[in-house]
Amino acid sequence: MSTSRNARRNAGRAAPPASGRKLPRAAAVVVAIAVVAVLGLWWSTSRHDDSTAPPTGATSAPPAAVAEDPAAFQKLKGRWVRVDAGYVVEIRSVEAGGRVDAAYFDPRPIHVARARASQEGGSVKLYIELRDVNDPGSTYRLRYNAGRDILEGTYFQGIERQMYDVSFMRR
Repeated sequence: MSTSRNARRNAGRAAPPASGRKLPRAAAVVVAIAVVAVLGLWWSTSRHDDSTAPPTGATSAPPAAVAEDPAAFQKLKGRWVRVDAGYVVEIRSVEAGGRVDAAYFDPRPIHVARARASQEGGSVKLYIELRDVNDPGSTYRLRYNAGRDILEGTYFQGIERQMYDVSFMRR
């Protein structure tokens, strides 16, 4: 075909959009993906109700200790073995204010960043936060069941961000 014939043939067609027009469309796609990612993160972290939500950062504090009966805390002392996995919590001492000297073994020691005991009504509760190389903030929220002499509650696995029901038997 000749150049003049091509020019006449293409005269009725609309010109392709300018290349500058692709940038706003690409930016809109990136913004949409970012919004979906933020909403997904928000949804995944807000699935748990506040009573079982794990601490989300360094500013999160364990439950406050209310020492109604300091002798009740002494029931926590000893070695406790997790029923489903064999992990060991060793409670060496519990002060009247709720400070707990604790160790955790999987089977090797894992650093216990915080451990506190509290008493709410007739329940003695134990909070343990693990912070180590492969444990970036896993937590236990346990309650002492005097009738069965066990610790039961939840374990938040920091890497997987999953919550599990657990129990420990006295060893």
